[in-house]
Amino acid sequence: MFSTFDFSVIVASLPFIWSGLQFTFKLTFVAMTGGIIIGTFLALARLSSIGPLAAAASWYVNIMRSIPLVMVILWFYLVIPLITGKPMGAETSALVTFTAFEAAFFCEIMRAGIQGIPKGQVAAGQAMGFTYSQVMRFVVLPQAFRNMLPVLLTQTIVLFQDTSLVYAIGAKDMLKAAEVAGKNYNRPVEMIIFVAIVYFSLSFALSYVVKRLQKRIAIKR
Repeated sequence: MFSTFDFSVIVASLPFIWSGLQFTFKLTFVAMTGGIIIGTFLALARLSSIGPLAAAASWYVNIMRSIPLVMVILWFYLVIPLITGKPMGAETSALVTFTAFEAAFFCEIMRAGIQGIPKGQVAAGQAMGFTYSQVMRFVVLPQAFRNMLPVLLTQTIVLFQDTSLVYAIGAKDMLKAAEVAGKNYNRPVEMIIFVAIVYFSLSFALSYVVKRLQKRIAIKR
């Protein structure tokens, strides 16, 4: 089988694949950063004693977690321009969609981390004169982030793999770049296999880092 492979096509396509991989990295980083920030606020809202705020955050999270990501991508790409009256590029649509979608998943991770902090620490902070926001900022959230870091990174690996779904709207990620290169050289099999190896290698390496990090955190506990 591999005797028919034309490895020179892969070498010739590397600059084009690299440009697609750069967008994949950018999408992963933006969605991870924005998702964690928004997800943290959503987690605080879900744990809030203000009923309407908690209900709104819960509604958002449950809706997002109940819809396939590819459908959310298509909705944002096709519906938002109809509402705003302005076209939205595939790359911009992908960045907005992934950030909004991943926020729901990071919210649940952060909510579990916050709830895992002993209530006695919250009471101790309040006894020292801290306000609720100060307790969250200086006592609860730093510990929650530290405890949930392996899970946050694991979700980021899943996010990295899911970025290939932007293929549905034509955004030039690594998979799309491989498809175009495969058509240009009429060698799609080589390109798809090469991209699969890249996805596997990066995901495996990141998974190894997460396992090592998880062990270090467990030792410090």
